[in-house]
Amino acid sequence: MSKPSSKKRGKKPATKQPSSIDTALQQAQALHQAGNAQQAAALYQQILQARPDHFDALNMFARLMIECGRGADALQLIEQALRVNPASAMAWTNRGHILNSMRHLEEALANYDHALILNPDMVETHFNRGVVLREMNRIEEAVASYDRALKLRRNNPDAWNNRGEALMVLGRHEEALASYDKALKRNPGFPEALYNRGNVLRALGRYKEALTCWERAQRLKPDYANAYYNEALCHLLLGDYEQGWEKYEWRWQALLKEHRRDFSQPLWLGQEDISGKTILLHAEQGFGDTIQFCRYAQHVAALGATVLLETQPSLVTLMRTLEGPSNVLAKGAPLPEFDFHTPLLSLPLACKSTLGTSIPAHIPYLTVPPGSMEKWSNESGDDNRLRVGLAWSGSATHLNDRNRSIPLAQLSPLLKNQQATFISLQKDIRDYDQPQLAEFPQLSHYSERLQDFADTAALIVTLDLVITVDTSVAHLAGALGKNVWIMLPHDPDWRWLLDTTDSPWYPTAKLYRQPAAANWDRVIQNITEDLNRLTQADKR
Repeated sequence: MSKPSSKKRGKKPATKQPSSIDTALQQAQALHQAGNAQQAAALYQQILQARPDHFDALNMFARLMIECGRGADALQLIEQALRVNPASAMAWTNRGHILNSMRHLEEALANYDHALILNPDMVETHFNRGVVLREMNRIEEAVASYDRALKLRRNNPDAWNNRGEALMVLGRHEEALASYDKALKRNPGFPEALYNRGNVLRALGRYKEALTCWERAQRLKPDYANAYYNEALCHLLLGDYEQGWEKYEWRWQALLKEHRRDFSQPLWLGQEDISGKTILLHAEQGFGDTIQFCRYAQHVAALGATVLLETQPSLVTLMRTLEGPSNVLAKGAPLPEFDFHTPLLSLPLACKSTLGTSIPAHIPYLTVPPGSMEKWSNESGDDNRLRVGLAWSGSATHLNDRNRSIPLAQLSPLLKNQQATFISLQKDIRDYDQPQLAEFPQLSHYSERLQDFADTAALIVTLDLVITVDTSVAHLAGALGKNVWIMLPHDPDWRWLLDTTDSPWYPTAKLYRQPAAANWDRVIQNITEDLNRLTQADKR
């Protein structure tokens, strides 16, 4: 039997009342700092019931609401605070935080600017102004804001770290490295600064040092998915496929966290016998990735499995020429029954591919559907000039687009070759490239006729050579067995390895690498010279 309560029935336990508003505010702030959001909120509310115009309670309660993800409530509170004290720089700063959290970046910036008019020496405001400017892609201004924050407080590791990130975007790698070193000098246990330091060391070609940084970051933060993921990319770039493929599985906690497919069927990574089973292979990233790794479907089918391939809709027609799949489905279509599934870029791990062995490189592994070839029947050329396809930019939303794409104007030396006919393989033309199309009448453009990748593949088959940046066209030309010259940035994507002019993935590819960051001129000069030699030889 439980012991009866000594309290009288019918009365609620008395709530301990704070002795004063100031005491209540101190208690609320202590609870707030300790992470007890619910109790802190209750005390802030209690204070505001007694004093609706209590500025500090309104201001602090607004900050708490930001931290709890309740932007609308936070905005209402901070506007009440500003009606009480419109000259408070801190309140204007907090309003900036709230608007930033709600992705109203222009308004957030205006609030930070107003706060700094009231008080130019607010480190936090300069810092957060830099964060917003970085989000707005106003990188030089972001660096200036971080510099002002650091002038006021040199020992701020977060500002040094963020400054390094902005400098990295600007390609000022040595300065970025110095910023990360200063951040780590002030906070040696700063995993994010170690991670970023690894990124800039990779960009500088100091790969072993980069790996050391990411490993140190992982020891400080064992679930640091981005550090494992970037370590994987570095191992793959260096040709260490054994470690690279294994750690590449961390992409699902990093880059592709929101794109992970939660099937009830188990993931197949090569351990189980799949003979007699049905397996779904599904696209996961860009078009080029799908084209590169669909080749494994034939290998999986050879293990005795029935292979289903799910791909992007614009690739379906082309993928139906691939050996291996019994069915090719567009992503989003209803799926038939299956026993296992594997994302396409996990297949090298499942198939134990190393640099020297097990990379399926039987070329071509894609062909052109007959129906797609018909629309190009009159495009085989009416003279003896070499037919050269060009692709100079990829998707503008790609994370590395600024490094891999080239303005059309820069290809002017190449387009002067009178012994070649040039055909654009671009589906989309950027606004700044549009005027150049009129200036280069020797460059034919067919974007309106390129409805899907089968159309692009058919056009490529009519060509003698493809010259392209690192985009889906490079993979498509390689998969079709077409001679393809690929222009690569100084810090290339992992699949192109280092210091080679050939590729284990595409035997017909020739790689042209920047000798230094952003130096496309040398790449274009080398390709122009090689094309001149090729056309002169062809003329003879």
